[in-house]
Amino acid sequence: MVLGIITLLVAIFSLLGLISQLKVKNFFGVGFAAISFAVFGWFSVRTLISVIISSGGTV
Repeated sequence: MVLGIITLLVAIFSLLGLISQLKVKNFFGVGFAAISFAVFGWFSVRTLISVIISSGGTV
């Protein structure tokens, strides 16, 4: 559960970085932030769903 929350925080920070790099028009930063957001976001959502479904939310 903790791993899912930590990766969700990383995904949120990646989204903030994506927005800030879009304003600056740094396309290398935009690409890196977009890939990070996609990977960490997907991993956090799937981890949280797995924890909730398999063990009922208890650790």
